[in-house]
Amino acid sequence: MIHSLRAFHHRNFRLFFVGQSLGIVGYWVQQIAMAWLVYRLTGSAWLLGVTAFAGQIAVLVLAPFGGLWADRVDRRKLLIVTQSAAAVPAFTLAALAHFDVIEVWHIIVMASALGVVLAIDAPIRQSFLPEMVPAREDLPSAIAFNSGMYNAARMIGPTLAGVLLAITSEALCFLVNGVTKVLALVPILMMVIGARARRPAHASVWSGFREGLAYAWDLVPVRLLLPVVALVSFMATPYQALMPIFAAEVFAGGADTLGFLIGAAGVGGIGGILGLASRKDIRGLLQWVVMACGTAGVALTVFSYSTHFALSLAMMAIAGAGIVVTVNGIATITLTIVADAMRGRVSGFYSMAFLGMYPLGSLAAGAAASWIGAAHTLAVGGIACIVGALWLARQLPRLRHHIRPIYVRLGIINS
Repeated sequence: MIHSLRAFHHRNFRLFFVGQSLGIVGYWVQQIAMAWLVYRLTGSAWLLGVTAFAGQIAVLVLAPFGGLWADRVDRRKLLIVTQSAAAVPAFTLAALAHFDVIEVWHIIVMASALGVVLAIDAPIRQSFLPEMVPAREDLPSAIAFNSGMYNAARMIGPTLAGVLLAITSEALCFLVNGVTKVLALVPILMMVIGARARRPAHASVWSGFREGLAYAWDLVPVRLLLPVVALVSFMATPYQALMPIFAAEVFAGGADTLGFLIGAAGVGGIGGILGLASRKDIRGLLQWVVMACGTAGVALTVFSYSTHFALSLAMMAIAGAGIVVTVNGIATITLTIVADAMRGRVSGFYSMAFLGMYPLGSLAAGAAASWIGAAHTLAVGGIACIVGALWLARQLPRLRHHIRPIYVRLGIINS
């Protein structure tokens, strides 16, 4: 356990962890409140998908450029800007909801604005980790706990949102998110980051983008693993957009039921993160990724047709653990093997695969749920993950062949 906590030996990471944990809890409070408000106003599965799509589609387009900026500009200063900007949609939604003038299009527009901020912010956070944790042997722990705070927040945020929605209103949920964004600025301002050597700026943004794209394509492990992240994000993670349907129609519940279902996935995610963080080194992580992807697929398929709340909670926890180990295991491998000068851009492509494919999957899931029902839609996603795990298992010899020389060069394994 002590080994898994090595990232917390670094003061900057401790500050980052505290501040970002607050901000992400607020983010999830707002996400649940937006989904519930849209469903309460419209009862439409399609509009649930549209809202989720609007909130993250910008990542698909802008994340690689956010990664490029992360390679060229002071990442700490960029984080201060993005955290400040993220508070604006939250306070706007709070005011509109408080005065009872909010409409669905307001929610979609504000979700889109927050998505633009997220697109720039996500690769900056990911590529900032080696600056906060300069000891390479501590980096896997930092990556795991960076992901862990997202999943802890995914457990706490929806549960808190469920309580707030039951006793107050959506307006307070939006206000809570805005306040947490302001509070998250304080630890970033307290950080002391050493000067980072930067390469001279490229002649153009496009040349820098093309250079990063060529590097990611030529690095075979990145080329093979990022599509798995995209598959899981497109086919599995849209369960979040469909959860209000299961909460209301399958279990005849309200916002509290919704919070418990998504919170269960967060509990599982925390378990997955602790498992990743407890590993002594990165070796053998590919097998974990294969097993996790397949397990997540099985759990989602069972959940799709379950009418027993306890079983459904258990399947959500297993699915949450499987998804987290899959995408964050790949993130750990990727950030370990890429060159420092390309870390921001590769993080951008990772964000595009993970966060950017989610809105497309949510939109497709919303449309499919309107056509064949939420249960069948989620089952298709689970089966796709199982197929993806089988494909990845066949790629393991090729992946090991290309990764081993990099691990030897980095001193992770002996020649």
